[in-house]
Amino acid sequence: MARGELIARIGEYCSFCESRMHASLAVEHILPKFHHPDLELDWDNFLLACVNCNSTKGDQPIDPGDYYWPDRDNTARAFAYAADGIVRPAPGLTAAQRKVAQRTITLTGLDKLPTKNPKASDRRWQHRGEAWGRAERARACLAAHDSESMRRLIVDQATAYGFWSIWMTVFAADMDMRRRFLTAFVGCPADCFDTNTQPVQRTGGAL
Repeated sequence: MARGELIARIGEYCSFCESRMHASLAVEHILPKFHHPDLELDWDNFLLACVNCNSTKGDQPIDPGDYYWPDRDNTARAFAYAADGIVRPAPGLTAAQRKVAQRTITLTGLDKLPTKNPKASDRRWQHRGEAWGRAERARACLAAHDSESMRRLIVDQATAYGFWSIWMTVFAADMDMRRRFLTAFVGCPADCFDTNTQPVQRTGGAL
């Protein structure tokens, strides 16, 4: 039941790497139930995670205050995305915020690069690179043939593949498209962005 309700609230996306998952999307316990069995059924302890993010985070004991969480903080202010597929702490953070951002990235392995093993199952870095290329091609198509129908098709493509942050970054100069992404992706809180689609500190959040 929790999985279905979480999908309805935040979409069928991994809460950490933002990939669209049609299967293998698990209910993630922020505080592992191994160490906190009393929170196993606590709604406030739930997120959604893909296999790679879930297994990398694992059951390691954590202090939630040492990380940024997508259901509590504005992680759009914490992380920066680029064409190389690497997730980094965003520019403009204080030294303390940068440490928390990097700690959060490492927690679920968003700083993992591809291995030389072609059978390695963790392909998140590659998928981010593919999403970036897809978004850039969509932006080029829009520049050549700007229309309402083209903008709708781009939003449909973005929501079908996921990686919301990448689409928001690639279309940074197009406020209309960014507003469309904010509306189309389930779970984007209105209090995380100003009228110019720029991320702001979330009400009650640490960032």
